[in-house]
Amino acid sequence: MVQKGGCALMEMSPKKTVRHDVVMINRKKLDITGVLKVESFDHEEFLLQTEAGFLTIKGKNLHMKNLSLETGQVSIEGIVFAMEYIDESYQGEKAKGLFGRIFK
Repeated sequence: MVQKGGCALMEMSPKKTVRHDVVMINRKKLDITGVLKVESFDHEEFLLQTEAGFLTIKGKNLHMKNLSLETGQVSIEGIVFAMEYIDESYQGEKAKGLFGRIFK
């Protein structure tokens, strides 16, 4: 709080802006920003924790080309079949199965 002319003003700290982008080129290359953590990955599936929630990427011959958790950037190459955001509050069987595999 800052006193100014008898009035108390709250100092507002700048709010952190959530930034998450996914750029796919020809279903063969993904550049993703806003990545907080790589939960798991193999040649058929990646699970990333991003600023916008958990993101699953399914495909064939997937491999991580670049990773920088300091800047939150990940590049993945391979053939992409599907991408899906998993909402933690979603109670569907798919989400339970996915999180069940992660947190065994």
